[in-house]
Amino acid sequence: MNTVGSHQLSGLYIVTPDWEDTAQLVSITEQALQGGANIVQYRHKTASPELRKTQARALLELCRRFNKPFIINDHLELCLDIDADGLHVGGTDLSVADARARLGADKILGASCYGDLELARTAVRGGASYIAFGGFYPSRIKKYAVTTPVSIVGDAIKEFDLPNVVIGGMTLENCQPLLAQGADMVAVISSVYMSEQPQLAARTFTQLFADKVG
Repeated sequence: MNTVGSHQLSGLYIVTPDWEDTAQLVSITEQALQGGANIVQYRHKTASPELRKTQARALLELCRRFNKPFIINDHLELCLDIDADGLHVGGTDLSVADARARLGADKILGASCYGDLELARTAVRGGASYIAFGGFYPSRIKKYAVTTPVSIVGDAIKEFDLPNVVIGGMTLENCQPLLAQGADMVAVISSVYMSEQPQLAARTFTQLFADKVG
């Protein structure tokens, strides 16, 4: 089982959109957790430091209620300040090794590896808890080159004994080839946060993992 501390790194991994409305952000996140989302990452690229801290604290409190891990995107000092469960770093952010040195051994540390196994190797050596691949498909939220091959998931599983997450335009339909390759987690933004029924959307994604195990 893929675990860090008491937290299991598998299933639906939700990533927040750049919403200014904290109440709305917390409400939709709560609905997603009620639907079975297993991990929450707070990512807000345009927030002020004050808003970022306010939203992060509110989401951390929510995740504590559900006993689900809460991950901060990029902002290591914020992660340490509020004692979040972990940090996720991208390719141009703090190195994985430096982040691990600051976080200590017990925090979750994720790393974006895009479509590059060499980046994954560096992340694993640096002390990552999980590795993220993508984008696989066009996203409504993020702009990137859609060049990551589906086969990278299977290649990574052969090489690394570490949980992996797939991201980038994930829908119920297009994530299934990645689950068939062995993806441990599917990260979504719009497929849950912009759904008319976020709880149902999360539950339907979660059912895919239950079917996979079954």
